Amino acid sequence: MTGNEIRKSFVDFFKSKEHKHFESASLIPDDKSLLLTVAGMVPFKPFFLGEKEAPFPRITTYQKCIRTNDLENVGRTPRHHTFFEMLGNFSFGDYFKKEAIEWSWEYITKVLKLDPERLYVSVYKTDDEAYEIWNKEIGVPEDRIVRLGEEDNWWAAGPVGSCGPCSEIYYDTQNMGKNNEEINCKPGDEGDRFLEIWNLVFTEWNRLEDGSLVPLPEKNIDTGAGLERIASVVQKKDNNFETDIFMPIIKGIEKVLDIKKEEFEITVKVIADHIRASVFLIADGVLPSNEGRGYILRKIIRRAFGAGIVAKQKLDITKDDLFLYKLVPYVVENMKEAYPELVEKQEYIEKVLRLEQERFALTLKNGIEMLTEEIEKMDKEGTKKLSADASFKLYDTFGLPFELTGLILENQGYEVSEEEFNQKLEEQVKRSKNSRVTVSDMIKDDFIDKFFEEHGKTEFTGYEKFKDEGKILHIAKSEGISGYEVIFDRTPFYAESGGQVADTGIITSGEFEGKVVNVVKKHDVFIHQVEIVKGIAPSVGAEVKMKIDADRRKDIQRNHTATHILHKVLRENLGTHVEQSGSLVDDEKLRFDFSHYEAIEPEMIEKIEKAVNDIILSNLKVKIDFENIEDAKKRGAMALFSDKYGDVVRVVEIDGYSIELCGGAHVKSTGEIGLFNIESESGIASGTRRITATTGHKSLDYVNKLEEKLRKVAGMLKTDGKNVVDVVEKYIAEAKSIVKEYEQLQTKLVKYEINELLENVDEINGVKVLKAAFTNKDVNELKEIVDRGKEKLQSGIIILGTNNDGKAIFVVGVTKDLISKVKAGEIVKVAAQVAGGNGGGRPDFAQAGGKDGNAVKEAVDKAFEFVNEKL
Repeated sequence: MTGNEIRKSFVDFFKSKEHKHFESASLIPDDKSLLLTVAGMVPFKPFFLGEKEAPFPRITTYQKCIRTNDLENVGRTPRHHTFFEMLGNFSFGDYFKKEAIEWSWEYITKVLKLDPERLYVSVYKTDDEAYEIWNKEIGVPEDRIVRLGEEDNWWAAGPVGSCGPCSEIYYDTQNMGKNNEEINCKPGDEGDRFLEIWNLVFTEWNRLEDGSLVPLPEKNIDTGAGLERIASVVQKKDNNFETDIFMPIIKGIEKVLDIKKEEFEITVKVIADHIRASVFLIADGVLPSNEGRGYILRKIIRRAFGAGIVAKQKLDITKDDLFLYKLVPYVVENMKEAYPELVEKQEYIEKVLRLEQERFALTLKNGIEMLTEEIEKMDKEGTKKLSADASFKLYDTFGLPFELTGLILENQGYEVSEEEFNQKLEEQVKRSKNSRVTVSDMIKDDFIDKFFEEHGKTEFTGYEKFKDEGKILHIAKSEGISGYEVIFDRTPFYAESGGQVADTGIITSGEFEGKVVNVVKKHDVFIHQVEIVKGIAPSVGAEVKMKIDADRRKDIQRNHTATHILHKVLRENLGTHVEQSGSLVDDEKLRFDFSHYEAIEPEMIEKIEKAVNDIILSNLKVKIDFENIEDAKKRGAMALFSDKYGDVVRVVEIDGYSIELCGGAHVKSTGEIGLFNIESESGIASGTRRITATTGHKSLDYVNKLEEKLRKVAGMLKTDGKNVVDVVEKYIAEAKSIVKEYEQLQTKLVKYEINELLENVDEINGVKVLKAAFTNKDVNELKEIVDRGKEKLQSGIIILGTNNDGKAIFVVGVTKDLISKVKAGEIVKVAAQVAGGNGGGRPDFAQAGGKDGNAVKEAVDKAFEFVNEKL
């Protein structure tokens, strides 16, 4: 079976067991405690937490994941990857151990047709129930079942909270490949013989603070099976890289780089793994940066690029050497069956990779320059070995692969210890392991669970009504905030969700009046935060009248519908790589965050703004309906990758223009939005842009304020609004003319100053040295003096300093015939250190600064003494 066939067979098998198939979620998780989706259960955490009701009791999926904790092992072992796929089946309060075990065995032996004689099982040391199912019902012999302790076979959310035993399925790889000849070992022992291919987690306990375990009200199943590992077993390959999941990509690497895997095995594996991870990260909206998930992407791109450069043994990198983007088609072709969105985003992914490689080419240049400095230091110290600190700094700070460092040194007759470098690397790996984030869920909110079981979900009527009546089902004094938390049987108040803020308004009951200041939703239960305006808080069972702030809601609806239009316009004008990565919709403005790799030019901003307004002025009908999700997707409905949907979804369609899955409130036609005005466009993170805009009344207010500012400026310039630009341009032209005249005068003054300065040139062993200290001298003037002084002297050294408002500035020039004796960078460093600064520069010219401007004369004299010693 191919990788694609295994993936499909898994989903089809569990669909036959009444599981709902969910497409893979994004690698960017909703969970703010995680940078990336690191396991198959991550997208389902809200269901385990009770934050959202699971739309189906049984779910199956294949989930793309990224882990970089063992980055250094990629390519060196048969199974380590940064990007991998996890096959999973989940139960939320439905089936439990018996079915999970039976179905995993049925799939492995009947569908994958793996030899039962090669399968071993582990259970938690006291989990007799799982042991009995495996032994008595499945028929796994006792000698192929092992009991393991908490380290191997117990899953926990943390010191307290939900937890439970695990059961793992292993495949005996003995005689299949290298290092698998451990005759007497068993699952859980050190060695490579037993390969774990499936993990079943039985979440059934709640651990209390005293350490005791009490049963959870709902027992859940969370399983994970690594696609790459299963493929290696099914296809009878020694390691994952030999499977059809990787081999087409590896063939592409060999072709693009013109190398053979046999000669560069680790290099090719690293590139194959990293290019897959890079492609999927970029497709999901991550862009290279120096922090967060962007840093992870940048690191793996640069490791892959550096590995290829080492393989080609090329240090003078040109644009022709940028190879990673050329591998994208091989990844897309191999993965498009499961991830068709890659085809649409291929061109964008290639562009991002090409731009990052161009940037890294400069970084490599800087790293090689730093290595050159280290070589100069070794020459002075009389050693031929680069220190481990330096080799690791080159790798960690400058991104220079160790292999490349070694190659450069070897070519020039130097050496570096790989063992010492690896020791530094191991220290970093340990630090990384210590800082790992544990994927966990938390104990469910017992109150909400019980409330939901008794009353069910809150009926939301706010799509159709701004007023309603309901009954209080729960009321309690709020903790940490003033007022009460109230739950009604029905409500017109929208709870904060999907970027749209909650409604506010008034509730009344007899003499009581309360102000609703916020609404939150948990497990489809709407919790209203209410502040008392007058009267006494009513009791459970009381009937209340509810009225939302209608004007505020209408402004919110204008902004929300405008975000849908903006999203579509951005994709039409910037490219289909644009995806929503966050939003905030309130009554004041809309804020829309989206994936894009560069700032948007003002002309394009204007074009986008006009396009949105064109749709608004077309007064298109906004149709909202519920329909089958598959039908909606066939019609082109956009959905957020991170969201999970049931079979029936709410579809918001702007007639003939856009269609999205959305639970928010919207206008009935686009004309209600009024004027759409973009206030700002900015970057909020690498690869993520933000547009802030207004609609309706707020746009009108914004325009009125701009007109008022224009009138004020016109008044200051003694003109009217129509002529402001002409008058400003006139003043700017006059100012430029004055500045130009000033610069010309300064140049003339410098000529006279040079002649005066040259009358006081010192001479050291036949070398002319000009030194001078000034007050409030422009740095450009100092540079001009240096350049003209060199011309006049023909051969010599110039040391200048100035005290500018208490700050020191130094400029040093050395004619090229003298740089073998003393370098400008060395001289300027001496001067800067006297004035509380530091610096360096080229051998023939250098500039530096210092904190103490009063020390300029002393610093120049000290630099002169240094030159005297050198000459």
